[in-house]
Parts: sequence; structure tokens; C-alpha cells
Amino acid sequence: MPASYAYLGPEGTFTEVALRTLPEAATRELVPMVSVPAALDAVRSGEAEAAFVPIENSVEGGITTTLDELVAGTPLMIYREVLLSITFALLVRPGTKLSEIKTVTAHPAAQPQVRNWMKTNLPDVMWESAASNADGARLVQEGRYDAAFAGEFAAARYGLVPLETGIHDAENAQTRFVLVGRPARPAAPTGADKTSIVLWQRDDHPGGLRDLLGEFATRGVNMMLLQSRPTGAGIGNYCFCIDAEGHISDRRMAETLMGLKRICLQVRFLGSYPRADIGVEDVRAALPGTSDDEFGAAADWVARCQDGRF
Repeated sequence: MPASYAYLGPEGTFTEVALRTLPEAATRELVPMVSVPAALDAVRSGEAEAAFVPIENSVEGGITTTLDELVAGTPLMIYREVLLSITFALLVRPGTKLSEIKTVTAHPAAQPQVRNWMKTNLPDVMWESAASNADGARLVQEGRYDAAFAGEFAAARYGLVPLETGIHDAENAQTRFVLVGRPARPAAPTGADKTSIVLWQRDDHPGGLRDLLGEFATRGVNMMLLQSRPTGAGIGNYCFCIDAEGHISDRRMAETLMGLKRICLQVRFLGSYPRADIGVEDVRAALPGTSDDEFGAAADWVARCQDGRF
């Protein structure tokens, strides 16, 4: 398979900046793609070894385009995640004044992060979405828009200048990016891991979501993200995208997944991978009765009972 990583392009996106923080990126050809689906399709077709795409931000939550692509189609798997602090610059062609701006563009995920700033500084400006923030900068370069919200680092690449910098409505805003490849054996657990799955219920019934959540709660597995996504089968038909603390090789996580497999119509495993937010030293201790040793001791006790050795 080609030693290349596809990513949401063009050059100059926050995605590219986050991707270059991975040590392995230095040994791969980095190939910008026009969209998240295009990047993931490059992996499915074998054109790229992996794809690097945004999946969540701390202001608006999950990136629906990425989640929907992982939910549907040929299965893919997450291998790494990266967190990147996000702040925007307003990029314009040289000589443009703030009062002259009538149109502005950026990726849709950027709008909630600059909405209040726009109300104060550009109240009458028309917003148009772009495929990415860097693509918005390219469109400004071509004269199609007056300004773009993008990373300040994209200015020189597209012959623009930052008219305003440090733009963000929420302090400490972050975006989470993931490295996605074709299914294979997950990396060994680090002690600070995350597991991502998608669940489909067998039917819609009272307490259905409670039943799903109970599989996590009774085994002491902490959920980090729960987001519903429409299945496309009609109003009211949803699947659930879930991130949870732990690795599939952990006994409590493995038993949680087995429990979900028994009660769900379908479970899609999206990977177990190292967390980017904390290290092993910061992982909370397992709840009483939920450590691997305690699961193992309980299984041994059942085996002894079956053999009449209790």
C-alpha cells in the first residue's frame, strides 16, 4: 500500500498542522484531498495508507461529515487522535479594510467559533461555507470572497494578510483529529486509551437507550461522547456514536462490547487507540469490582463452581 496519508486539504488547513505533529507523518507523503469523504475513500480504495480528518470540536461537538462516513460504507478504524487548539485569523487580500468586507467564507465548523465576533465586527457581512478553511483562503485569493477565517499560518501560502488575529468566541477551543486506516489489530493498550463504536438498536422501545448505557455503567466503563446520527431509514431512526474510556483488551471493555453485541442489532467497532488528552498517570482508578484482576478472579470462581471446586 502507498506510504501516504490523505488529509482534508488544500494545504494550509488546521488538519495539516495537526497531522504534522505525528512523528510518522515525516515519513509519509501527505496528500491533500478536497473533502473528508474523499480522504476516507482514498483509504478504502487503497490509494492511501491512512486518512487524517477532524472528528470533533469543543464548541459544536461531533463533525457530522466524518461521523457519517465512519458509520456508513466499508468499515474503517481509528488508530490515533490529536488535539489542536484553534484560533482564527481574518485573512484578506493586501490593502483590504475591515469596512470593505461584504463576504466572508470558512469551513462550516468555524462559524460557531467566530459567530459572536462577527456580530460585533462584521454584522452585515454575508457568510458562505467552504470545503475547508484553507480552501476559503484560496477562494479569497481568487477574488471570489473578500475575507476568510483560517489559521494565520495560511496567509503567506495564499498571498493574503491577516487583518485580525486571535479570533475565537470560546476560550481554549480545541478540535480533535483522528488517523483512520483499514481494519487491523488495534495497537497494544497504553493504559490511557479510548474505544470508539457505533450502535444500532434492534427496535425503538421505552428504556432502549437506558439498556445500552447500562452495559457501560454496570462494568464501570466511563462514556466520553454520545451522539445520535440518523440512519437514513426515516424520521426517528438513529444510531449512536460512542467514545468510552479504555481499550478493547481491558476485561471490562471487552465484556461491555460483548453485552452490547448481544442486545444491539449491529455494533461497529471503530478502534481502540491512545488518548491525546491525558497520560497514564492521570487515568482514574477502576471502580471497585471492575479491574482486570477482579474480572479474572470472578471468571475463575465461576470455573471452579462448574468443576465442583467451590
